[in-house]
Amino acid sequence: RPPGPWSRRPWWQPHPWVKQLILAYFGLCRIEYSSAGPLEFADKIPIQKPPTGVRVVPPGVIRHGACVRSGVTIMPGYVNIGAFVDLDSMVDTWATVGSCAQIGRGVHIASGVGIGGALDPIDAMPVVIEDGAYIGSRSLIVEGVIVECEAVVAAGVAITASTPIIDMRGDQPQTIKGRVPARAIVVSGTHAKAFVAGEAHIMCAYIIGTRS
Repeated sequence: RPPGPWSRRPWWQPHPWVKQLILAYFGLCRIEYSSAGPLEFADKIPIQKPPTGVRVVPPGVIRHGACVRSGVTIMPGYVNIGAFVDLDSMVDTWATVGSCAQIGRGVHIASGVGIGGALDPIDAMPVVIEDGAYIGSRSLIVEGVIVECEAVVAAGVAITASTPIIDMRGDQPQTIKGRVPARAIVVSGTHAKAFVAGEAHIMCAYIIGTRS
């Protein structure tokens, strides 16, 4: 983690040796059986006991090998191996934080959100959600997308590495990919694209304002 608030892409780079160790760990472990009341499970990786100061609401899960810091609330959601969730963040009901994803301080991952994992290929960039960001219900952030500090992603927005993110705040639209700028307010939309068979409307995201 860089000093001060998380911000800006140059800080973020994957370390393949960490992922190699995680994948090797999978290979060394055997399937073990566990239970929680009437529910039974069979997995190679055990469930982690909630760290001190972390609230986990049944049946929320922190998998062994994830780092979740004090003040975090895990509703009935899921945090996978290698993921990091920093101080005072919320993983809401049925939200998932994928393997090796990085979640900053004071982030709200709303209900039903999917934050993509990145174990394979080992040099792939994980999803990074920087400090103070809000990810709206049923949104999907995958393929190493970076959501910068205090950005707001509205409900139902899907952003991949190739999704056009069209900034409408200036005189002319500007298109970026793989990064939501700090404090940007993002909504879902479509844009027209020409194909041999004709024009089609393709999924995109629009930046419509700046968080006040």
